[in-house]
Amino acid sequence: MSIEINTQNPMPIYEQLRNQIVLGIASGKLAPGTSLPPVRKLAADQGVNFHTVNKAYASLCDEGFIIMDRRKGAVVADIPSGVKGLPPEMIDKLNLISAEAICKGMDYMYFVNLCMQSYRFAKGE
Repeated sequence: MSIEINTQNPMPIYEQLRNQIVLGIASGKLAPGTSLPPVRKLAADQGVNFHTVNKAYASLCDEGFIIMDRRKGAVVADIPSGVKGLPPEMIDKLNLISAEAICKGMDYMYFVNLCMQSYRFAKGE
């Protein structure tokens, strides 16, 4: 999987790394059990400080997307199946996105269709 950092993006680099890895997992490009590059190697490849990569990996680990192992390094975690709910922080994010769409005057069905397209995009469909 290729990771690209956009230095013109106001989003912090560690968040860009985190988000691209999450998209890679969701799309199947990073299967469960796949080893991620070591922190120092990814930092060198991307031309960023290793603390930045370490922060992204720590966030992914805290959120359950990867597992950190002393011997194996960072490994993609198994994807749970059949989960029906979202954690509260994800619901908060979705509520905020919904509110912003309403404030911008977005039509309900257009928003729902956009959500479905986003879901399919994330799955790599």
